[in-house]
Amino acid sequence: MRTLILTITFLFLMTKIFGQTQEPKLKISHLTGDFYIYTTYNTYEGNQIPANGIYLLTNNGVVLFDTPWDTTQFQPLLDSIKLKHNKNVTICIATHWHSDRTEGLEYYKKQGIKTYTTKQTDDLSKKNDKKRAEYLIEKDTVFNVGQYSFETYYPGQGHTEDNIVIWFDKEKILYGGCLIKGADAENLGYLGDGNVFEYETTLKNVQKKYTNPKFIIVSHHDWNNINSLKHSIKLARKLKKKNRIEKSSR
Repeated sequence: MRTLILTITFLFLMTKIFGQTQEPKLKISHLTGDFYIYTTYNTYEGNQIPANGIYLLTNNGVVLFDTPWDTTQFQPLLDSIKLKHNKNVTICIATHWHSDRTEGLEYYKKQGIKTYTTKQTDDLSKKNDKKRAEYLIEKDTVFNVGQYSFETYYPGQGHTEDNIVIWFDKEKILYGGCLIKGADAENLGYLGDGNVFEYETTLKNVQKKYTNPKFIIVSHHDWNNINSLKHSIKLARKLKKKNRIEKSSR
């Protein structure tokens, strides 16, 4: 009897161990229409942090916005898109110079994908020894790819000197990248390359220019809450006030 109990216990434990499933390294979620969110993960300060990007299906191929943070997922993302939609990625646009946005640029360039960043992002990428794009965006630009149109917009300094957002006017989708934080965020995240005094103004520029988004996609938080931009403005206002007080007391 004792042997039977021990055997059952052992089998139960083994089933539990081998039955456990790890979080996938790459997650793809449908947003709306031809728009999809892809999420990869990396470790920051001891925690697994998600990094969201988006991709858009067009008649002229797939447009990828930002690249995976996890360097092992560059090709799996391309393979997953091909398998899921039977389309190839033809364009990739990165929204600022940090590795969670640009790390895959050179890899994708070698695959024949047209890679883009702003001139400002390229200058910072070169200065900080980060991956660089093949093509440069000199100013706010409207792209027409297949049946879709979208625009890049530089609203000012915030998370970094060069952060841009992407706006899809017809669909009212705002891709905020790392500039906008989630509605549940407790702070504005890493600010080592940011501008705490301009951050609020920069976010207000986005809010003023794009007044009625149906979706706001953020990089490192839940993207389902439309209040993310308003919440980020509040966080930036508090941070600016705090830094002004600290600066005046020195």
